[in-house]
Amino acid sequence: MEIKKIDRNQRDTAIQLVSAVFMQFEAPDYSVEGVETFKRTTIYNNDFLDSLNMYGAYESETLLGVIATRNKGNHIALFFVDGKHHRQGIGKKLFQIVLENSTAKEITVNSSPYAVEVYHRLGFVDIAPEEKTNEIRYIPMVYSKVQ
Repeated sequence: MEIKKIDRNQRDTAIQLVSAVFMQFEAPDYSVEGVETFKRTTIYNNDFLDSLNMYGAYESETLLGVIATRNKGNHIALFFVDGKHHRQGIGKKLFQIVLENSTAKEITVNSSPYAVEVYHRLGFVDIAPEEKTNEIRYIPMVYSKVQ
């Protein structure tokens, strides 16, 4: 498996994976309005997508997972692994590239309820109870690089 930066030419494939995984695993926990908000503000929002540093996990030419950051690599904005490849270490390898490129001592994420345990296994801790903004449910979390 190879982790490499996703450029604008490869972004459509990455967003297709993000959308498919979101709909399968996360959308069932959201209201219809929350799903539409996620689509509108994230996967169909070119300004948002242009602000991200995006990396993919590839097996040959097949994209297995995506992680994307903003704020100089200090906030995880997207983190999705194809369901057929969960619990195979792909997420951990994607997170490693974030650690290598982050410029701060802490990395933040607003985790979906579905992904909280994944982030806990990576070393994140909750910093607030579940919140909801525009029908998007999330748990604010932080990872301290100095432990």
